[in-house]
Amino acid sequence: MAAPGKHVGYYIHRNSRFILTNLEQLYINRNFSWSAAGCQQSASSQTVSSEDIVIPKKKTWSKEAVLQALASTVNRDPTAPHYMFQDDPYLTPRNSGEFRLYSLSQEAGRAAAKYFVNTHPKFFKKEFAEPHIPCLMPESLEPVLEEVSEAALVERISLRKVRAAVDMYDQLLQAGTAVSLGVTNDLLDLISFYCDRNPAQDDKPDTEETEEVPDGGWKKRGKMRKPSDPVQLVWRENNNAERIFSLLPEKDSRSYCALIKGMVKHGAHPKAFSMYTELLNNRLTADIHTFNGLISAAPFVKEKYNDKWDLVVELLKQMSYQKIQPNLLMFNTTLKALAYCGPLSRAQAMPLLSEMKAMGIAPSLATFKHLLRIFHKAALTSRAKSNMLHDVMAEVSGKSFVCQDPEDVYFFSQAMKICLDTKDIEMGYQVYNLSQTGENWRLLGDTYHQSIFYGRFFSLLCLMEHIDVVLKWYKELIPSLYYPNPQGMMDLLQALDTDGRLDLIPQVWKDIRRLGHDNKSTVVEEVLTLMARDKHSPEVQEAFAACALDVKAVYQQGNRGQEVLTWSVSALTDVTSLLLAAHNTQQAWDMLTLFKTKNRVPPKELLDNFLSSCRGDGGSEKAVKLVKLSADFCHPSTPGLAARVLQEFELTDEQRAAVSEFEVAAEVSN
Repeated sequence: MAAPGKHVGYYIHRNSRFILTNLEQLYINRNFSWSAAGCQQSASSQTVSSEDIVIPKKKTWSKEAVLQALASTVNRDPTAPHYMFQDDPYLTPRNSGEFRLYSLSQEAGRAAAKYFVNTHPKFFKKEFAEPHIPCLMPESLEPVLEEVSEAALVERISLRKVRAAVDMYDQLLQAGTAVSLGVTNDLLDLISFYCDRNPAQDDKPDTEETEEVPDGGWKKRGKMRKPSDPVQLVWRENNNAERIFSLLPEKDSRSYCALIKGMVKHGAHPKAFSMYTELLNNRLTADIHTFNGLISAAPFVKEKYNDKWDLVVELLKQMSYQKIQPNLLMFNTTLKALAYCGPLSRAQAMPLLSEMKAMGIAPSLATFKHLLRIFHKAALTSRAKSNMLHDVMAEVSGKSFVCQDPEDVYFFSQAMKICLDTKDIEMGYQVYNLSQTGENWRLLGDTYHQSIFYGRFFSLLCLMEHIDVVLKWYKELIPSLYYPNPQGMMDLLQALDTDGRLDLIPQVWKDIRRLGHDNKSTVVEEVLTLMARDKHSPEVQEAFAACALDVKAVYQQGNRGQEVLTWSVSALTDVTSLLLAAHNTQQAWDMLTLFKTKNRVPPKELLDNFLSSCRGDGGSEKAVKLVKLSADFCHPSTPGLAARVLQEFELTDEQRAAVSEFEVAAEVSN
């Protein structure tokens, strides 16, 4: 504990200075032998002249050097929560639902803080942050200039006020004021990017919904839209971008490129190519970003595979003719478009990669992701084995990457999917190790894609590894990195079944409840089925019976206010059989009564087991009760059950008459 009156940061500061001092001294001793032994050895061996001594320049340490050095000595603790939850351990999520709620709460908190900072910047004028972080400082969200001028238009463009900028532009034209071509192009970029609508601010909800239009696109409507809806705004005819473009007295290549990129972004692919043709007719040239957009749109304007690839090749030739230097994104976009070209994709992918390397452009993870998609898709179609993943891993193994393409974050999930499809556990380990190399973990994507990656890896482990290895990884990944979904728990249960470790099911059931999957009927019934299928030792049967009672409580009480599960015949039968196997006879009889309450008919095997347990206990009264209960169910096995009771049990005359009556009544009804 820190001494009274002194902050922990004081000791960190002292220790950092101590570390730096020792590192500098170690550097001097190793390189210049200024220690006593080194001086004696140098003096005895040779005489060093003053001209041979080079005074080193002062070492400049970054502000994060000490923190980086200390962080490199610490490994992840699998028993601890994720680092993003360590600020508030009380709210550490226990399942995927709570994890999502916590993450959304964090985002909502950031949005609320940003709202107050940007709405009331006068309260945040003093800057205490060191170093200065501009993106965390208050932003000016409202325009200051009110007069009609080009400066006011520039201000509204910089604030991303699409409609206000369009209104200001129209007012300038009505006043007879000419707007410079550069500012007009900035306005076209803004309108094209946001599809002629105001962008949703980070601190405000998106209050505009979109509705379906006959051509399969979407347009605005004035209601709330769910952020998760896969809705994309389309390019409308004669929108403000096209109107302003047509009003331009002179148009340059940037004017055309702004509209082309907007049309590609918002789904107007044929219109984009028409605009590009007009650009060529005016003897103008496009930029690299416009070509990237056109290449990505090429597969959607042609139907045949050959026509799609011919259009991409034509665009590449025009790039060469216009002396546009290709970049990494261009090659990645071409590979992505090539994936839509059917059988041609596999033949053209490798020459394209060779051309990329010949130009000195190093591939990114997105490049390899597109290659994996092309060759794996072709292998699935032709049912032929592809070694592309092995070749890719040989290329990237041991390397640390940085994000150069937005689709870099999809590489690891795609590679792990191929490992799962091909059941290649060794390659799965290689992909996982690559994700943990250097800073590659940053390229796993957001929490959703991380969950997909770890989920596929865990499913592969459950499918291919021994249960001891699976349990080791289970403790390593869950829940510090991965909250398994119901399918992940089903895979774990199947792994326990495969290796004959069903005795661990009660422990797994506790995790199922903790992870919030005890409201999934498929998972719960799988647990019951595996426990009730075979006979085990008395100790294991006792544990199974306790687990069955816990499952019964879930059915009766629900899961933390969620909907109560519906009893099925198999679930009732399995719970009852587990209680009978553990000799919990009274609780088993309660379950048999529950059959009647839920209007479920017990199977014949269960009634036979009940009758065997009655015979073992010498309970003729229970045997008669069982026959009566079977008759109440109108069970077809009632006559045979009554015959067994008459033959195997010592009954009183009254009991024998009652059982005989049930036997005759059942035979008559049948």
